Order: sequence, then C-alpha cells, then structure tokens
Amino acid sequence: MSTSTRTDPQSPALHVADNHDLIRVQGARENNLKDVSVEIPKRRLTVFTGVSGSGKSSLVFGTIAAESQRMINETYSAFLQGFMPTLARPEVDVLEGLTTAIIVDQERMGANVRSTVGTVTDTNAMLRILFSRLGQPHIGSAQAFSFNVASISGAGAVTMERSGQTVKERRSFSITGGMCPRCEGLGSVTDFDLSALYDDSKSLNEGAITIPGYSVDGWYGRIFSGCGFFDPDKPIRRFTKKELNDLLHKEPTKIKVDGINLTYEGLIPKIQKSFLSKDVDAMQPHIRAFVERAVTFTTCPECDGSRLSEAARSSKIKGINIADACAMQISDLADWVRGLDEPSVAPLLTALQRTLDSFVEIGLGYLSLERPSGTLSGGEAQRTKLIRHLGSSLTDVTYVFDEPTIGLHPHDIQRMNDLLLRLRDKGNTVLVVEHKPEAIAIADHVVDLGPGAGVAGGEVVFEGSVEGLRASGTLTGRHLDDRAVLKESVRKPTGQLPIRGATAHNLRNVDVDIPLGVLVVVTGVAGSGKSSLIHGSVSTRDGVVAIDQGAIRGSRRSNPATYTGLLDPIRKAFAKANGVKPALFSANSEGACPTCNGAGVIYLDLAMMAGVATTCEECEGKRFQASVLEYHLGGRDISEVLGMSVTEAKEFFGAGEARTPAAHAILDRLADVGLGYLSLGQPLTTLSGGERQRLKLATRMAEKGGVYVLDEPTTGLHLADVEQLLGLLDRLVDSGKSVIVIEHHQAVMAHADWIIDLGPGAGHDGGRIVFEGTPADLVAARSTLTGEHLADYVGS
Repeated sequence: MSTSTRTDPQSPALHVADNHDLIRVQGARENNLKDVSVEIPKRRLTVFTGVSGSGKSSLVFGTIAAESQRMINETYSAFLQGFMPTLARPEVDVLEGLTTAIIVDQERMGANVRSTVGTVTDTNAMLRILFSRLGQPHIGSAQAFSFNVASISGAGAVTMERSGQTVKERRSFSITGGMCPRCEGLGSVTDFDLSALYDDSKSLNEGAITIPGYSVDGWYGRIFSGCGFFDPDKPIRRFTKKELNDLLHKEPTKIKVDGINLTYEGLIPKIQKSFLSKDVDAMQPHIRAFVERAVTFTTCPECDGSRLSEAARSSKIKGINIADACAMQISDLADWVRGLDEPSVAPLLTALQRTLDSFVEIGLGYLSLERPSGTLSGGEAQRTKLIRHLGSSLTDVTYVFDEPTIGLHPHDIQRMNDLLLRLRDKGNTVLVVEHKPEAIAIADHVVDLGPGAGVAGGEVVFEGSVEGLRASGTLTGRHLDDRAVLKESVRKPTGQLPIRGATAHNLRNVDVDIPLGVLVVVTGVAGSGKSSLIHGSVSTRDGVVAIDQGAIRGSRRSNPATYTGLLDPIRKAFAKANGVKPALFSANSEGACPTCNGAGVIYLDLAMMAGVATTCEECEGKRFQASVLEYHLGGRDISEVLGMSVTEAKEFFGAGEARTPAAHAILDRLADVGLGYLSLGQPLTTLSGGERQRLKLATRMAEKGGVYVLDEPTTGLHLADVEQLLGLLDRLVDSGKSVIVIEHHQAVMAHADWIIDLGPGAGHDGGRIVFEGTPADLVAARSTLTGEHLADYVGS
C-alpha cells in the first residue's frame, strides 16, 4: 500500500464508523415506561437511578439488554433457535447502536443439589484435569474425579456386518467415575420417617398416603388400585413383608390399568426423583414442609460429605486430594496452586490461578468450591457470575449489572467500584442499576427515572453528570447526600435470646446474648458469618418469623392480590354482596374468560420466532366473563377492584358498603412497606427485585411471632424509601416485637438500638464477635471496619 492511500492516524477527520458512539432508545413502553427516549454514551459507565418500581429494570433489562439478546439469537439458524428461549421484541419504537449485552443479574444460581461454586464457574473442571495429570497414584481421566460421574462396567455380544457376513463379537466397557456409590455424589444420605408417608391404620383406598399430590382420586390412586402388587382395601399395617417392600421400594415396572400402559414405582424412589432431586430452598412451601417432616439428611459416612469415591480421594498432589482442595477456602487454594510448578500443565495452572485470583479480587475468597450454589446470597451469586468476565479479552460489549453492591459491606463497595471502572476502561459500555450513593458517585453519566413508582413513574426526570443530579431537585438528587444521625437515646431490652457454642460454617464457637424488645442490627463484612449465626441459631426457633432473601415465586397469573391472600376476603365480600359463589370472582377458576382462560392475553407460539401476546378481544384484557362483571361491590366490579392501587383499595375497603376488615388489614401492611402505588392485579413477573422483597415482608408480617428476623431488607430500596423502612421497623418494635436485622446499610446501623459486629474479616478470618453495643459506642471506639465506616458516615 502506498503512503498516499494510507489513513493518517493523526488526521482530525472522523471516520464514519466512529460516529456510532451512542445507544439511542426512542419510545420505550415496556411495563410502566411512558414513551421513554434516552441517549446513552458508549464506552462509559452509566448508572440508572430512581425509586424502586420507577422503571429502571424495564429500561435496562426489559428493553436494551432484551433486544440485544434477541437480535444475537436471530443470527443463529432456525433449527438452533428452536432450542433457545424465545424472546419477545420489547415495546419500543427505535433502538440504535446496540452492542452485545452480557447480563450479570441478581437471579439466584440454579438450586440443583449437584451444583456447587466449583461446577458453576468451571473451576472444578480445571482441578479435575490437574489431578488426572499430576495426582499420585494415577487413577484415570478427569471424570474419575467427578462426583457427577458413576463408575460403571459391562460386557456382552455385539452384532455387526463385515464383508457381507453377520459377525458376533464379545465387547466389554468400563467407565471410572468419581461418584461416591453410597450417596450417589450428593454428600448426604437420606432416611425416611415412614409414619410421615402414610397412615398405616388406613388402606390405600381410604387415603392412607399423606405425601403431597398423591390423591386417591388422581392417577396415583388408579395406579395403586390397578397394579395388583397389594390389596388397596387392606390397611397398610396388615401388609406382608413383600407387599410393603413393593409399596415402598419396587423398581419402575410397566403395568396396564384399564387398558392404559402405566409405570409403577415404589414410594421412596419416586420421592427421591420428584422431591429430593431439588434443593430444599427451591421447593414450594407445602412440599418443603413435607420433606423437612419426612426426610432426615445426614452426612454420608462413606465419603464424609465430600461426594467423591475412595479412589478419587486416594490420589494426591503434595499430600492434598481433590476433596481437600475443594473444601479449602478459595484464597488458601489460590496460594496452594501458586506453589505448584509443573511445566507439563503450565497453561492449565495459569488459567486456574487466574480464576481463583478473580474470586479473591471480587471479595469471594472466603467461599470454598464445594459450597452448594443454591446457598449463595443474591449478591454472592451476582459476583460469582462476574468472575468469568473479569479476565475476558472482549471489548466493545455492554455489561449490564443489577445492583452489584447488594450484600456488600461499605468496605467492599470500593473494590466493586474498581472492577466496574476496569471493565469500562477496557473499552466496554457498563450499565448499572443502583441505589447506593457510593456506587452512583463513580458514574460518567446518570439516568434518573421517576418521579414516583408504578404508574407515577416511567419517565426520565434527569440525564447528565452526578453533580448535575445533585443539583437537579429530583427525589434521587435531594436524597443523594442524605446521612442518618445516631439516635439520642436507645430502647432498653426486655430480655435476652442466648446463643451458645455456634459453629455453623466459619463461626468459632460463638457465644452471644441478643437483646429482645429492641432493634438489633447484625453486621460485618461479606462472609464474616452474619447469616450463619442468625439463620443457623435463631431463625429455626419457635416464635421466630424469618424473612430471608429467597426470591418469591409466581407465574404471570400471580399478582399481589393472590400472593398476599388478599383475593380471598375480596372474593367472599363480592359473593356475599351478590348471593353467588366466591369461585366466580377468580380469573383462575369459574369466573375466567373462556377465550383466554383468564390470562387477559392470548399467547401465540411462533415456533423458533418470538411469541406474540395479544389482548383478548372477548374480555378486553379484564380476564373475567362478561356475566361476572355485572356483579358489583360498592359500585365497582371485580376487574375494577384489581385495577386499583393499594392506596385506593385501602380507602375503598376501609369504609362504606365495601368495608372488609380482613382485606383492609392486608392492604395496611402493603402500604406500610411502601407498596401503596402497586396495582392489585399487576403480574408478579413485572415487579422489580425490591418490590418482591417488600411484598414478601408484608405477607410474612401477618404471621404470629415475637421475634422478626430480616435479611437485608434495604435490598432494592431507594434512599428515600429507607426512611420509610426504618419507620416500619420502629413500629414493629414499639408494638412489642423483637427485630433482628442482618444489614450493611449504614442508615439502618445508625438507627439501631444494639449492634453485633462480626469479623474481623471473611471466611476463616471471620466468625468472631468483634463488637457488641450501641451504635454510639461503635462510632466512638472505631475499633472495627464497620465502626470506621459508620463514623465517617455520620460525620463523627
């Protein structure tokens, strides 16, 4: 190429390709967004702020990230798209300048019982290869160290065509896996309390089986009565040994009942497949209650909970086997790997070292690779997902984060900020939905949504710099520099809740007396042992109502009215006022529109293309039959009531003809937690993370108990809403309850009557009580990390 045709790198003329430095959104209407139009700079860090429910997630995740993913999926062949999730096109007029989106959200890791921190981050895979190459004695390939691969062998004759003749040959095969044969790689063995499975004084036809879903009137009743292995009219206590064995343990067997081919299987293998293959935390409440009642889990005596076979545990590198490596704290494992010097596996050691160092760098060095992924908190799960992106060579992609500071102590937030800035400095666009002022402060660009939540939100109220936001006068701008003050006087405890010798996870024989009748905040850096102490020693006691971070589950048919139980008194009130059945006023029962089956929309499946949802023409999206809408209560039909906000409904059911005390009490609690703007019939799938957390809080507040345990209730809360939450906690304490809060938010710490600080560090550097006392004493002492940060926060 001649010099005359080469582009001068110093030339001021802008190349046409460099014009695309903005992501343009025009006319976004997803969920509550009201024709939102924004321009987001690329290769910058943009933070989206606003009260919970203002439309941040709808804009960032539901519009920008969703369309980016949908367009990438469309680049695959129609055949492949048939196996991928079909994503609908967001409600938006124009989206320009999109780049590949990598979403790092708060969704909990899959709660599969075989899933661990090591398996979800591929660290286990690298360790398995390492031990298969260097471990002594050598026992086999990498799968010989996998607790998900069983050892199997077999032999037999195979028939093949060779030179026009049929030839039979004897073949044998053998697979060496690392799965412990006793517990099948689960690390625990189960024992069943048979009295919780059936009532032996009854026969099967009399409903002896007490397992959820095993009704005599359903398929199971038909299978049991027609299988012929026992008499369904004979009480179980009179079964012979063989009959009882067939009922409980029989392997899957083909049977024919009334001309239909069915499979019979004993109760215990059936329960193991249908219930015990899921993590207990992922089960529906009634299933979980049954499992906790009927099944006891004990550490496998053969592998001591390591999940691995004796052969896998016998192979060692420098005196360490793979089970020991997975049980180590990751920061210690990183040091051990660093000490291995073996040129034959140098690239593998480098990759493994980089991954383990990423764990430490992101503040998760206190975890171990054997930790079940379902036990990670929302913040830990989000940071675990971030690990695979830290060392990535990709540039010019869009990273989308949903409150990455959740579950982080103020001490750790700076570290997360540095990581976000590092991703940006590599030439990536970083979009962050966030409430914490410390995280908002590092933004290059801020988009503030509001002015309120729900129908009162969905508009961009500010775009610009952090300084501009401060001066803007928006709700976020006004509260950005809010600082709580220490209380002048604290409440006196009415009693004590003693904990003695707590040793769960990293706790070091902790003894502590938690004061009752006051607001107690348990704090400390992430991984210091807060949740282990409270959930392990307090939550399981009688009279304790524990509200954890677990996601609430609900389909697109679920809404706040159904989730909180509010719909029951409303249906009864409508039925009583009109002299008809309550079932008519359920869109999931007799009152449902026959055309859309009560969904309000008709879903059209277009195979590998995105499905289309259209409003039902019969009921116009109201979900009910026309005849049901003729019944009124207080001048409103059931669809109008479900369209009300919590605040409107509270007034409606509080007085007059529609007065319903049971409904009013539930609405009071919803308003108390700051959800007054929510529509009663809004699908749960459209609620933000913060809204779901508060909905759960409002529901559990109805339970009878003297002690409330809240796990990070400020998750997803705007600065302006934290004040309302503190008021709610005060009302709970003033009504005679004891409130224990696991929290990092300094406003909640400052408002506490008593603080218990764990630390001093995370993992094996934590697990001790480093401070007990009032917030004022903690600030005055400045003896812990929490004390230093709280003192800076309150300006002492």
